Amino acid sequence: MASPKKLLVAVLMMLPMALQAADLSGLWQTTDDKTGKPRSLVRIAESGGEYHAVVEKGLLATDTGDAVCDKCTDERKGQKIIGMTIAKHLKAGSKPYVYENGEILDPENGKTYQCKMTLSPNGNELEVRGFIGISLIGRSQTWKRVE
Repeated sequence: MASPKKLLVAVLMMLPMALQAADLSGLWQTTDDKTGKPRSLVRIAESGGEYHAVVEKGLLATDTGDAVCDKCTDERKGQKIIGMTIAKHLKAGSKPYVYENGEILDPENGKTYQCKMTLSPNGNELEVRGFIGISLIGRSQTWKRVE
């Protein structure tokens, strides 16, 4: 049996790998709030210390890839939802697994909300919270990691 000191050293050596694994980057399956069914595939990537999310594929039977954000009021108005950046400016927070100070677009109503994402410790689930003002007033979705 290893000594407590050796175990502590081993744990401390693995800590950077564990923190590095706590990364948003990858492909995520979103879930529709109303139906609870898979809604889309979204790819999250990091660039310049910020994370952004782009819709890669719609998962509903009615998704043809031609839907546009006709209710958007910014530069995304009229753009196809597939290929659209729906979340941006997320940065690692002061707490492990938390990414905050971002914004997220709801393509169904064209509104943009403040955004906070919390990664599960195993890295396979992501709580995505959109809100106005403070995080307590908003709604959350749980996204599942695909890759």
